[in-house]
Amino acid sequence: MNEQLLQLMSRFKTIIHDDLSIEMKKYAEDHHVPIIQEQGLELMLQLLRIKNPSAILEIGTAIGYSSLMMARHLPHTKIVSIERDPVRYQEAVSYHERASIGNQVVLIEADALEIENNQLPILQYDVIFIDAAKAQYQKFFEKYEPLLKEDGMIISDNLIFHGHIFDNQQKQSRNLKQLVRKINRYNEWLAQHEGYDTLLLPIGDGVAISMKKNREILKEHC
Repeated sequence: MNEQLLQLMSRFKTIIHDDLSIEMKKYAEDHHVPIIQEQGLELMLQLLRIKNPSAILEIGTAIGYSSLMMARHLPHTKIVSIERDPVRYQEAVSYHERASIGNQVVLIEADALEIENNQLPILQYDVIFIDAAKAQYQKFFEKYEPLLKEDGMIISDNLIFHGHIFDNQQKQSRNLKQLVRKINRYNEWLAQHEGYDTLLLPIGDGVAISMKKNREILKEHC
């Protein structure tokens, strides 16, 4: 099924790369910086084109690759991206300055769990993209979902975690086992969330798309 889905997606592949984005991918590979995989990026961009968001909140900037690619492919969308690592934040600033997308993307150096929601330059988002510390995904979701519009969507990346969630955990280190358990708990929590319909796709490193349910319909069933 995964192979058939990838073949279908390849027919609609529209990612535009240039020397800068290729350089960023090479830098991430050489310095072991986790960025969204190409297949996951393609899926996300296709969803965003359909959604046509006016504002996106990204939790986890890293070196600014995904925010740059979203800005490039969605020229009318504003993006706010939060990164707590000062080195990666500065790398993202440098890359974005070279890309001339400063009018589209606001980079914030902060711990996403410590900054107050009302400190963000935009307080309502069509899409929230979570791609930061995996052990904190549920906390990120719960903290920022109040900023999501009624018809909003939350995208969570890296939920298959390089296939580790399928591994025999006897082969995994103690820390890795703990992280895998937390990712699995988050996946289960998403699947059971009463306020969202979630689809987990085995694309890239595992992408979950959570769509907010209509509150009026929810009230009718309560």
